[in-house]
Amino acid sequence: MSDRFEGKVALVTGGASGIGAATARRLASEGARILLADQNEELGAEVAKELGDGAHFQRVGVSKREEVEALVETTLATFGRLDFLFNNAGIGSFGETPDLEPEQWHRVIDVDLHSIYYGCRAAIPPMREAGGGVIVNTASISGIYGDYGFSAYNAAKGAVVNYTRTLAIDHGKDGIRVNAVCPGTISTPLARILVNHPKILALYEELIPMGRVGESEEIASVVAFLFSEDASYLTGQSIVVDGGITAHTGQPNFTRLFKELFGGGE
Repeated sequence: MSDRFEGKVALVTGGASGIGAATARRLASEGARILLADQNEELGAEVAKELGDGAHFQRVGVSKREEVEALVETTLATFGRLDFLFNNAGIGSFGETPDLEPEQWHRVIDVDLHSIYYGCRAAIPPMREAGGGVIVNTASISGIYGDYGFSAYNAAKGAVVNYTRTLAIDHGKDGIRVNAVCPGTISTPLARILVNHPKILALYEELIPMGRVGESEEIASVVAFLFSEDASYLTGQSIVVDGGITAHTGQPNFTRLFKELFGGGE
């Protein structure tokens, strides 16, 4: 890999597995030093060890403001700077609004939305003082469109998309770029219940134009681009990475339907 991130320091939350771990590996492979954060101390420490001397792990509960602030302080104390913040930690829940307990709602909002506010609030001042930086927030295609039964998750991720826009316009003057990445269905521990179920996986493979779910490394490559100078004039955007599923209106597959009904495509 290149050394385009040589001398840069990245803070990655949700870094013990899935998209976070893949992104940490990608950034480290291109020269960045990494502060890896997650609740899973065992897995997080393993990833940091794999990345070598340029990586450090710290356990964090991202829904707790004090712990996120301490995480940024540790990054600055350990590496002397903070160039990239990847607000990636997240959880999901299932339930229509009348059936969703308030505790579930607040838990999802705390982890998926409030943690990003805490991270940005702590990271922006040192970035501003240093002359700039880059923030990438993990949103979702579920923050752009609705899903059946994912009311809290949709609400949180929709807020992340619009909060990203506000961050970008507020802090462009500070040399700070802020974007969001919006994955579709990715083969991660969070999506295990979906991608490991044959019937559900078959539905996704039918719905996704590329015919498969995505891999964490495919999101990591987009995040790395957003951090890079190749994206130097890109801010306030939500980049969809979903194999084409949101390119579809949701109407029936007319090509297949017409062939079944009329024996042709017209």
